Amino acid sequence: MIWRSATLGELEVESNGVIQTGPFGSQLHSSDYSVVGTPVVMPTNIRDLQISTVGIARVADEHVERLSRHKLRAGDIVYSRRGDVEKCALVAPEEESWLCGTGCLLVRVAGPHVDARYLAYALSLPKTRDWITSHAVGATMPNLNTEVLREVPLPLPPIEAQRAIAANLGALDDKIESNRRAVTLIPQLIRARVQASLIEGSEHVSVSSLATFVNGGAFTKDASGTGRMVIRIAELNGGPGGTTIYNDISVPDDKTARAGDILMSWSGSLGLYRWARDEAIINQHIFKVIPGDLPAWLVFDRLESAIGTFRAIARDKATTMGHIQRKHLDSTLAQVPSTHAVKALDRDLSGLWKRLLVAERECLTLAELRDALLPELLAGSIRAPSETANAAETFHVQAKA
Repeated sequence: MIWRSATLGELEVESNGVIQTGPFGSQLHSSDYSVVGTPVVMPTNIRDLQISTVGIARVADEHVERLSRHKLRAGDIVYSRRGDVEKCALVAPEEESWLCGTGCLLVRVAGPHVDARYLAYALSLPKTRDWITSHAVGATMPNLNTEVLREVPLPLPPIEAQRAIAANLGALDDKIESNRRAVTLIPQLIRARVQASLIEGSEHVSVSSLATFVNGGAFTKDASGTGRMVIRIAELNGGPGGTTIYNDISVPDDKTARAGDILMSWSGSLGLYRWARDEAIINQHIFKVIPGDLPAWLVFDRLESAIGTFRAIARDKATTMGHIQRKHLDSTLAQVPSTHAVKALDRDLSGLWKRLLVAERECLTLAELRDALLPELLAGSIRAPSETANAAETFHVQAKA
């Protein structure tokens, strides 16, 4: 099996493709965006090789036609042009005819000799991401341009091998996506069941009475660099990364996070989280929320129903960094079902809450497996089986030719 190296620019020429920037701000103004219409992919929508529709911008048909050269096709790859320049997303069939937005770059090089999904995985290789970051321009913020993208080097096996690699890695991603849908839908189901029970005998209680709220500590100073992860807001939002801090320090149990614990950031980016990773240390500006008499699923749901109020308080208080205080936990009310209703709901919802954690943990495990397999498959040291039914169990190691 003959592998070759190629640059994105060479593949662009071979496939009669396109590598271009999205529309400039002078072509697409903020006043052009609307609540409904065709989605416009911005850098904030590029996450883990996919396009996230959370908060996605939209424009009316008149702007889509005016900017038709920026229409996306299935198999295109969209890059962030500034900031996290190494992240990209593969355009799915259902995203056909959406627009590549301002601040993004469009790569269209798929053809008879290049599989689009394989290409997306190749561009996700750690060494490829590092290459892009190191070649991006800009002293304070990295900027990516078409010239740099055209020089990106890639390993390119025959098309059959590309498809096999993409299919096997894709099988893992498909399972991850299935779990993520469950992670999204289960809280919605819990919310619907709770709301339906708030009819008779429910009461309004202070948020502070739902659970015990324990603030983390200042555990990043003089950190050892080994041991458990120190959870800051960055780790809550994006998981561990290059700036994550590790520490061997011993901390009290109520400042330790374990899989299934509820965490709430109360400063800066206010949010509510279910911790699904291994045991870690909770840093300051984050509450560990410890349920008392109420089940965890209800505490989480009622806190989530109040998080908008807390964010509004934080915005009003913001000078340098918005935050809430404990008095706001006392003054903010949450509506909870009657004791009888909670017991009845718990018979079903406690099982769903446990299933939620299983799905989140499995996502992490599958992502680790995918990321470990990716460089080995693309280096040719592992052969991808042609059948994907048991992809995770059927990889065979072989010596590189």
